[in-house]
Amino acid sequence: MLQRLFDHPDFMAIYKPIDLGMHSEAGELGLQVIAEQQFGLKLWMVHRLDKVTSGVLLFAKNAEAAAELSKLFSEHSIQKTYLALSQSKPKRKQGRIKGDMATARNGGYKLLKTVARPAITDFFSLSVEPGLRLFVCRPKTGKTHQIRVALKSEGSAILGDQRYGNASDRTYLHAWRLAFEYHNDAFQIEAAPAEGEWFNRRAFKDKLKQLENVDHWPEHWR
Repeated sequence: MLQRLFDHPDFMAIYKPIDLGMHSEAGELGLQVIAEQQFGLKLWMVHRLDKVTSGVLLFAKNAEAAAELSKLFSEHSIQKTYLALSQSKPKRKQGRIKGDMATARNGGYKLLKTVARPAITDFFSLSVEPGLRLFVCRPKTGKTHQIRVALKSEGSAILGDQRYGNASDRTYLHAWRLAFEYHNDAFQIEAAPAEGEWFNRRAFKDKLKQLENVDHWPEHWR
């Protein structure tokens, strides 16, 4: 059963579990179809999450809202905040990762030094415990695999990301928070990650609680 996080006359937010694709394929129902069946209404997709990524996902409830929300996403007017874990120390603790993305030999993507149509990701990181680091990421663009490739380029592939790093019980990337304005009302919808051994460790939960209290956010992110 999908968890409904927030309900509005024009849209709803649900918690997307890991390993569930957005579209139906190979006899496996996609997230949109499952949500429509569970909640008993027609839904419009306005953004996407990778199959391996969990977290907050919006669906519109009518065509007009779908057009408006899609426009907000395309204009990057919706602030997206992701959480990721890595067991590798980054080249720097915070900053902006910017560069064009190109397909790589393994079917994934790589970050280039050119900036013709760059992927842009702001991030900062915190130590959770020895050998484990938490990354808080805000993508300013919406490229495929953007955060996964960005952190790989910093020397900190996401824990469990088999395409760009090492295997684990899941890929430790989570869409934590969406913040936006819709019809002059401000919304902030967030959900803590539910799946994964490392996301359920006490050290991570304590660090996440500190973030919720904005103790460790860079001043310009607050």
